[in-house]
Amino acid sequence: MDITVQELKERLEKGETLNVIDVREPHEYEADNIGVRLIPLGDLPYNLDEIEDLQDEEVIVLCRSGKRSGMAQQILEQNGFNNVRNVIGGMLAYRAQ
Repeated sequence: MDITVQELKERLEKGETLNVIDVREPHEYEADNIGVRLIPLGDLPYNLDEIEDLQDEEVIVLCRSGKRSGMAQQILEQNGFNNVRNVIGGMLAYRAQ
């Protein structure tokens, strides 16, 4: 199930502890990020052990527009993650708010 930027912003503003993974490239992250963990999409399959403790928790994936995070969502779900949510519209939508 996806998550809207409005819901993500509201939850971050409330101070909720969220498992958000930014799957953009390091240069994109350096230019603009919301302070979450960076695991570029191409590295994700090789770094699953870093986040395997999150398999039964909500994991929110974020990219520039929502396309790469959609792919990340599929990778995570194929590897046993049960509650992966893609940020609709990605950072473009997040910053447009």
